[in-house]
Amino acid sequence: MRKQTDQAPGGRARTLRRVLRCIRPYSGLVALSLALSVLTVALTLYVPILTGRGVDLIVGPGQVDFSGLLAVILSILISVLITSAAQWVMNHINNQITYHIVQDLRGRAFNHLQELPLSYTDQHSTGDLISRVITDIDQLSDGLLLGFTQLFTGAATIAGTIFFMLSIDPWITLIVVLLSPLSFVAANFISKRSFAMFQRQSETRGELTGFTNELLGGIKVVQAFNHQTQACEEFDAINRRLSEFSLKATFYSSLTNPVTRFMCAVIYAGVAIAGGLTAIAGKITVGQLSSFLSYTNQYTKPFNDITSVLTELQNSIASAARVFELLDAPPAPAEPTDAVVLRHPKGEVRLEHVDFSYTPEAPLIQDLNLSAAPGQRIAIVGPTGCGKTTLINLLMRFYDVHSGSIKVDGHDIRQLTRQSLRTSYGMVLQETWLRSASIRDNLAYGRPDATDEEVIAAAKKAHAHSFIMRMPEGYQTVIAEGGGNLSQGQKQLLCIARIMLCLPPMLILDEATSSIDTRTEIHIQGAFETLMKGRTSFIVAHRLSTIQNADNILVMNQGRIIEQGTHEALLEKNGFYAQLYGSQFASED
Repeated sequence: MRKQTDQAPGGRARTLRRVLRCIRPYSGLVALSLALSVLTVALTLYVPILTGRGVDLIVGPGQVDFSGLLAVILSILISVLITSAAQWVMNHINNQITYHIVQDLRGRAFNHLQELPLSYTDQHSTGDLISRVITDIDQLSDGLLLGFTQLFTGAATIAGTIFFMLSIDPWITLIVVLLSPLSFVAANFISKRSFAMFQRQSETRGELTGFTNELLGGIKVVQAFNHQTQACEEFDAINRRLSEFSLKATFYSSLTNPVTRFMCAVIYAGVAIAGGLTAIAGKITVGQLSSFLSYTNQYTKPFNDITSVLTELQNSIASAARVFELLDAPPAPAEPTDAVVLRHPKGEVRLEHVDFSYTPEAPLIQDLNLSAAPGQRIAIVGPTGCGKTTLINLLMRFYDVHSGSIKVDGHDIRQLTRQSLRTSYGMVLQETWLRSASIRDNLAYGRPDATDEEVIAAAKKAHAHSFIMRMPEGYQTVIAEGGGNLSQGQKQLLCIARIMLCLPPMLILDEATSSIDTRTEIHIQGAFETLMKGRTSFIVAHRLSTIQNADNILVMNQGRIIEQGTHEALLEKNGFYAQLYGSQFASED
């Protein structure tokens, strides 16, 4: 059975129902807003009645009831003051409802991102995800705010004016009621076409955000390869598509207001003609005709407001559909209710008949078997794309194996809590990641309760203390976004120091010293020797000279372990490892 989504045909109603469910927790405030809306409309519509009475009190020269007229004016002033106060409170409540809903929805979206499997973020552009969490929710906010401030009031105004017009003359009111549906027919015809354009606009906006985010993240590479012209051309192509969809969406939506105004003018003309003839016949007074025409104006104005709101709601619903699509993405498999918390792990790791591939049509790891004793150092080598990093992802349970099992201390990692499993590992990757925060906060990321002395000691072990102290504010120096004010080697030293502060029982070092100069690497290797002592360690390395002391070297190719053993034993075999080792040193010579 095909799964229905909010982007599918008929998804608008589904998305709107989901938005209404988001409003449900604030139903008390919504009810108060509605009550104030009714009060505002009732007082606003009471003013034309008072105005009509005032007109009837002015019969002619010398025939003005000033005392009665003064009472009418005073009543109008009181009504206007109460209306203004009620509108202010109502708008404040509407803002509260809207921004609380947006806060809840954005929090849910961000929290859900933390629960999604790594495969989801791998398959979606970072910029597109950012656009859904930030821009699309902002668009939804605009639609909700307009809906609360104008839709309720407009609907109440239409109902109220019909009631007051019926009290003056039912037959003239019938003309208004019969002509009104024409406005809705025209608005509905236009809104169906504008929704499709707003939907494409949201999708293309996300694509443009993703492209911009990607290019800015690699701006040095773009400039190094003189790719600026091509990048601008690609940006212009996406931007042109966005402009095209935006213009079409705006064109269709902008038709709504003039079409509705035309229909309202027709209604007003019909009422004016029928009311004038009725007044001439003496069935209503001039004051009542004045009130009726005023009501006709107030009756038609909400149609313009409501159709404008409906147009904005098309954009909001299209944006909300993208947000709900993110929220509907299945999270990582839930932990079993009896999941085991891994306490004081010894570091025994076993992989038994493991199969895994990112896509079914491209098998990667097949029937992989591995055994790592506590405290053992396992080096993983092989050509690019052989599955080294994939193996690390499986050990950390960023991905789940398709078949077979991975066990830590005899426990299948799928039966362990993810937190306890990942806390047991310390990772230093080739790709560094640092927050836009102080150096101290970055070092204590895994141990926020660490003392300054412990942070400094870890930095000294990683040989990062000296360059940190040369920074403008030492450990309190704020790192720019992405570590832009640090060299690649300095960023990697900080990542190493971050792990040294945590001292986890198991280590994963994925090209951990790839960006460090040879002299510093010698010192770091000494620190790693101390760090790895008694800890199960998995070391991914391209430079084979850095893993000669490993207890076991796994040589991988096409997702399989084709050789394993110590450095000397593998050289004696004169197999694939010996060829890699020989070619590497030949190239270095």
